[in-house]
This record gives sequence, C-alpha cells and structure tokens, in this order.
Amino acid sequence: MGYGLFFVGIIFGIDRVQRRRLLAKTKERMRLQAAEHRAETAELQARAVQAENERKTKELEEARALQLSMLPKELPQLPNLDIAVYMQTATEVGGDYYDFHVALNGTLTVVIGDATGHGMKAGTMVTAAKSLFNSYAPNPDILYSFQEITRCIRQMNFGKLSMCMTMLKIQGDKLTMSIAGMPPAFIFRKETQVVEEHLFQAMPLGTMEKFPYEIKDTTLKAGDTILLMSDGLPELAQNGGEMYGYKRIRNGFEDIAEQPPEDIISFFKEQGASWVNNADPDDDVTFVVIKVK
Repeated sequence: MGYGLFFVGIIFGIDRVQRRRLLAKTKERMRLQAAEHRAETAELQARAVQAENERKTKELEEARALQLSMLPKELPQLPNLDIAVYMQTATEVGGDYYDFHVALNGTLTVVIGDATGHGMKAGTMVTAAKSLFNSYAPNPDILYSFQEITRCIRQMNFGKLSMCMTMLKIQGDKLTMSIAGMPPAFIFRKETQVVEEHLFQAMPLGTMEKFPYEIKDTTLKAGDTILLMSDGLPELAQNGGEMYGYKRIRNGFEDIAEQPPEDIISFFKEQGASWVNNADPDDDVTFVVIKVK
C-alpha cells in the first residue's frame, strides 16, 4: 500500500513538472508569436507611413512643378523700366504667383498673388489665376478685373479657396494699383529719399462679390523703385516666434532702394536666410522689384 502511494506520488509529481514545462513552452510560444505579430504590424505601419510620405512628396513635387510652370519664362523688356523677380517655394507649396502683360500701347500690367491653402489645391488656384489674368490684363480697369476674377473664382466652386492679389499698371509715368489681401506695396521716391507704404484693407479675390476695392493713382519719376512681395518674408518666423516684419522690410528697402533691382532682391534673400539660419521657409517667398530708369 505504501509503495503504491509512493509511486503514484512520483507519477503525479512528474506529471506536474511536465505540465509546468508544457505551460512554460506554451507561454513562450505565445510570447514569441505576439512579438512576431507586433513586429509584422509595426512593419506594415512603417510601410503605410512610407507610402503616404512618398505620395505626399510626389504630390508636392507635382504642385511645385505646376506652380513654376505658371510663371512667365521671360521678363518684359521696356525702355523705361528695369524689372527683377524672385520666388523661393516652400516645402509645402504656398501658391505664390507673379505675371506680366504688355499692351500694344506699352502699358505694363504687373500682378503678384498668393493662393490660400497649400499643395495641389494652391497649384490649382494659381492655374485658374493665370488664366484669368491672361483674360483680363488687357483691360485698363483694375477694379473691373478684380470683380470679374472674383465672379469667375466663385463660379468654379473652389470652396474656401481664394486668391490674394496685387495688380498695378504702369503707362509712361502713371502708376495705378489695387491690392486684394496682399502685403502693402512700397515705393521709394528718389527725389525725397522716402519710402511710401501703400496699404489696402481688402478681401482676397473670390471671397465676396462686389467688394468695394480701392484704387490708387500716382506719378513715377526716374529713380523711383517699386517693391511688391508676398507675405513669405514678413511672416518668416524664428524659432522663438518673432517674425521678420514689415518694419524691417521698409527700413531695409530705404537703405538699398537706389541699387539695381537684382541687388535689392539679393539683399532681402540674404536677410531672410540669416533671420532663420538658412532654414527652409514655411511659406513661399516672392518679390517683384521695378525701377524707373
């Protein structure tokens, strides 16, 4: 009887050991399977993120190519004006745009714009803006052009997308301009050595039909210089959040305005790069400089 219980105890003891080993192996196998599953899931997620990043990169490259294709290939060559332009596109394309039109009577129409939004949406708006500019630039009435461009944009059902725009016309010594949601236009007067800041309080094109846009007329003299820009440089922010601002632009322009247009642009390019330690801008940076000969 005693021996029987003894052997039974041994058998049960062995069985418990085997069950523990089996349980341990099962737990280890489940742990390994869970680890493999997590690794597979992480790999799938990484692939999905990579694919999405590649898609976004391709879309941004296409948007940038579209945006740049909308810009004029050559600058107008006029006997009384010297013109220079500059555009630096941001990582997320911001939708800046500039263009020119020279009428048969010699009138120069200049436009600089900034589409709301980024990426392909902004590129689509720039495409529409160029088409509309080509249609309405020959018209001598800037306010009529603004109203018609607004009407057409609203008919295109772009939703909340709109187009900020500065348009000016130069005929001889006469300058006419209007601004819809863009930064002020700066004019350096050689005779007085003073920089004028022309600020317009107005909505972007496409936001409100029959908006009462303002028009300004002035006279230009030899040596006067016009500076147009998007909000890329004035809103360029350092890590601490401080923006470059319009005061620095005005003061810098006053110091450099008697230089050739290309030198003026180089000055502001260097100022912007120095302000953010050569970091890529968050928004497009665009300048148009026109000097009267």
